Amino acid sequence: MRKTLARWLDSDVGYSFRHSPMAVLAAAIALVCLFCSVFAGWVAPHNPFDLSTLNLYDGQLPPAWSERGSAKYLLGTDEQGRDILSALMYGARISLVVGIVSVLLSAALGVSLGLLAGFRGGWIDAVLMRLCDVMLSFPPILVALLIAGVGRALFPQAHESLAFGVLILSISLTGWVQYARTVRGSTLVERNKEYVQAARVAGVAPLRIMRRHVLPNVMGPVLVLATIQVATAIITEATLSFLGVGAPPTSPSLGTLIRTGNNYLFSGEWWVTVFPGAMLVLIALSVNLLGDWLRDALNPRLR
Repeated sequence: MRKTLARWLDSDVGYSFRHSPMAVLAAAIALVCLFCSVFAGWVAPHNPFDLSTLNLYDGQLPPAWSERGSAKYLLGTDEQGRDILSALMYGARISLVVGIVSVLLSAALGVSLGLLAGFRGGWIDAVLMRLCDVMLSFPPILVALLIAGVGRALFPQAHESLAFGVLILSISLTGWVQYARTVRGSTLVERNKEYVQAARVAGVAPLRIMRRHVLPNVMGPVLVLATIQVATAIITEATLSFLGVGAPPTSPSLGTLIRTGNNYLFSGEWWVTVFPGAMLVLIALSVNLLGDWLRDALNPRLR
């Protein structure tokens, strides 16, 4: 593990990372948020979803530095006495899981279809690209809202796992188009190069050529796009949850916490919605900055 890390730091990408203060800062913020969300059960000072530990007398407490604040609740509590700091860690875990899984699914679908369309061409390419045009003609959030709404209407009493599945599916089906178009354009360039022609002459099967030869050479733009799309997927999940069709209230994400706190924003309890919103902005901004750095680091013209 240590040798692998040292080898990566000595590479061109590692050198670019070490000499980019913005990338280092964004990576540090993203790692802290990821660590706190993954290990929320050990890091969080309270379990905000354990009803036996909640005390209504501790409800609506402001942050600890305020006059009525308590050192026990650093960022204050909501109307049910739940610790906001702990709720942020648990909510960020749900948002990150939904965002990362949806990006993986949309990338797998988009890369497969884009690789097939660019390598085979013909009517397959025409049909898939027209499907992409149709998908791009609708705002992604409206398509995700439609899918999530239909899924909840078909399964009104669904278990939480099914609800999260519908949410991930609704985000995945709106994000695969960018991967398909990106991979298709790169594949059109790669399929006419000498190494692909040599593999065809040698009798290598087309599927093996796409998987073993073309795919590794088109993954650079996909990695950049996937990094940026993680932030987009997290914001989309927060938007759906804010509108009431995202994560269930029993397992609230950052979007659900923002929606809940919005009801008390103008009553003076600003911390209930401001801190989840700040957490969401911090995660999205750090991931976007990492994506921008990775785009520049993988571009040989900028080296």
